[in-house]
Amino acid sequence: MPSGSLLRHPWVERYAPLATTVLVLVMIWYIAAVAMNLSLVRDGFEREETAYTLTDLISGTLSAERPLLPAPHQVAAAVYDSVFGYPPLAPRSLVYHSLVTLTATLLGFVLGALLGIVLALMIVHSRVLERSLMPWIICSQMVPILALAPIFIVVLGALGLHGLLPKAIISAYLCFFPIAIGMVKGFTSPEPLQIELMRTWSATSRQMLWKLRWPSAVPYLFASLKVAITISLIGAIVAELPTGAEAGIGARLLAGSYYGQTIQIWAALVASAVLASGLIGIVGLVERGVARRMGAH
Repeated sequence: MPSGSLLRHPWVERYAPLATTVLVLVMIWYIAAVAMNLSLVRDGFEREETAYTLTDLISGTLSAERPLLPAPHQVAAAVYDSVFGYPPLAPRSLVYHSLVTLTATLLGFVLGALLGIVLALMIVHSRVLERSLMPWIICSQMVPILALAPIFIVVLGALGLHGLLPKAIISAYLCFFPIAIGMVKGFTSPEPLQIELMRTWSATSRQMLWKLRWPSAVPYLFASLKVAITISLIGAIVAELPTGAEAGIGARLLAGSYYGQTIQIWAALVASAVLASGLIGIVGLVERGVARRMGAH
């Protein structure tokens, strides 16, 4: 195959920019790992009064037991060992901790999506609610969740709510906002001429909602869901921090910070990134299925 046609291959055109970006980021990561761990390794050699060369220094920076910044291959090895080195439901398995966080993420996502859609419907159908609710919806996101999460945990604990539900509520609190804002935009996206046409056909408010507003809001819905599912995951991880949870990605981050296990911290971060990517991919697949059902090509 000629080189010119190979470069124009659809797979090459689609994935070559992504692969190039990943390679550049990995190279930068390795360089940063060497630079940040260099003084740590050099001090170790000097304390032991061991002669060393530049090659020894570089090798040491890429294989340190507790580096300031672990190298990519160290993180990859830690992820592999945590995923395949233990049974999936073992307490030391990263799969087990990911499932714990995923459960809270999905429950919070469902609760937040329902709340966001209901609020959007109320705002669209009532000018009074639009003026009263919208400022409070916006203000609800002005306080950092790291400050609110302990308050949520204490208050919900006093009400007898422990375990999964408080984490899901914190996730819902974070993820309802983009859905509410997106659906308000979606429900109000039909052109005035379309609304007037529905009125000339004597359409009721319910008919106008299901025949016009909902189909117009579908693109906004899925765009909001993709943002909300990642925020829900962040909320679940953050909710695990003040509770001192023994399971979940947040618990892995806490344990790594307590014992200085930076490689474990980065492995948990990689797991959360993979989890978020998978959830966004699932939402994208559902979006394409719904678009085909609605006649999109």
